[in-house]
Amino acid sequence: MTDTPTNPFELMMKQAKDMAKAMNPAMENFSPKGFEALWPTMPKEVMEMMFGNTVNKDGLDAKTRLLLTLAGLTCQGAQADAAVRQTVRHALEAGAKKQEIVEAIGQMSVFAGIPAMTRALELAQEAMGDNKDEDQ
Repeated sequence: MTDTPTNPFELMMKQAKDMAKAMNPAMENFSPKGFEALWPTMPKEVMEMMFGNTVNKDGLDAKTRLLLTLAGLTCQGAQADAAVRQTVRHALEAGAKKQEIVEAIGQMSVFAGIPAMTRALELAQEAMGDNKDEDQ
């Protein structure tokens, strides 16, 4: 019996892992939590440059883009814990209020379901734990 994956997704994941291991043996045990610790929050200026109005002067600002990103992550079932927590921290840094974050997640219950919304809210609460926001 061979350990070659039979479905395309498993094969793709195995190939990616093998490639990462060949390029850098330490990548075999990569964890998104390590990346989260590396850069927990981008400065607002960096977010505006990368995700805000730098490229499209009349486009969405970083706060709005991050709230949309949070909604998308919630719709995916809030499966990417580190991504949800980082997005919440970045949204706060970009000027989002806690209430806006809760509303963005709550609105997705219609599309993603109550379990996904609940999980995203739990992750958001973790990320907002140390942030004092009187305006909520």
